[in-house]
Amino acid sequence: MNLFLEISVLLITVIYSYLEALVKLFIPAKRKSIGAEIILITGAGHGIGRATAFEFAKHQSTLVLWDINKHGVEETADECRRLGSTVHTFVVNCSKREDIYSTAEKVKKNIGDVTILVNNAGVVSCADLLSLQDHQVQNTFDVNILAHFWTSKAFLPAMMRNDHGHVVTVASTAGHIGFEYLVDYCSSKFAAVGYHKALTAELSALGKYGIKTSCLCPVFVNTGFVKNPSTRLMPVLKPETVARKLLDGILTNKKMIFVPSSVNIFLFLNLFLPERALVALNKLQDLKFDAVVHGGKED
Repeated sequence: MNLFLEISVLLITVIYSYLEALVKLFIPAKRKSIGAEIILITGAGHGIGRATAFEFAKHQSTLVLWDINKHGVEETADECRRLGSTVHTFVVNCSKREDIYSTAEKVKKNIGDVTILVNNAGVVSCADLLSLQDHQVQNTFDVNILAHFWTSKAFLPAMMRNDHGHVVTVASTAGHIGFEYLVDYCSSKFAAVGYHKALTAELSALGKYGIKTSCLCPVFVNTGFVKNPSTRLMPVLKPETVARKLLDGILTNKKMIFVPSSVNIFLFLNLFLPERALVALNKLQDLKFDAVVHGGKED
């Protein structure tokens, strides 16, 4: 195919894509059934992971819940069983590759092939770069992004054999926009967004169109990990709100899930506004949370 023809095909595809997106504004997207799926959620003992498990449980899916906190994950499991799901729990340290691999083998042997993988486990330190301890930086990357590699390498082969599955990456708007006192967290979430995009492209290149991918990018969520968050222009979200949006995105195979959707405006502005204007916008946003800052504590 010559270059002129390829460009013509590209333009036609762009026009078709815009028309398709316009139609979807008025016609609800088809929602898939997940009742027969085996769903693994990391970090299921708290926050978004727990709320997401509850949403899946309403569909009577088989749930495999991982968390480092035994008490927290068992509490989640009890409520999921009450909602009608079959639930299996494992205490897993997602900062440890061998812990992930060994537990994954138990899941595959005793439960079956995971068909929806929700990489949700995450940590945040809330400190400026000079106050961060080396082990904190290492742990942030181990949990927030490297664990995604190990879980995917464990469970993706079965998805690829069957050309069926869904890989969910829980990232953040901090994976698109940098914030002060969150340098390690933002860096790990930028990596998570990149992981999602690259994995999506790779699955397409390999012709595995039956394996879907989604990336969740919410603004601040009140999970208790970040103390006293507040912002002037964006809401501080409840985990339940985010979980409902996430499940809706999974059921409709949405690639990028922003919560709230108005985040797109800020991402657009970050691409085109001059640096001075971006600084002014950030000041207007007035993002605040408790953070350890070199030489003192920032409130």
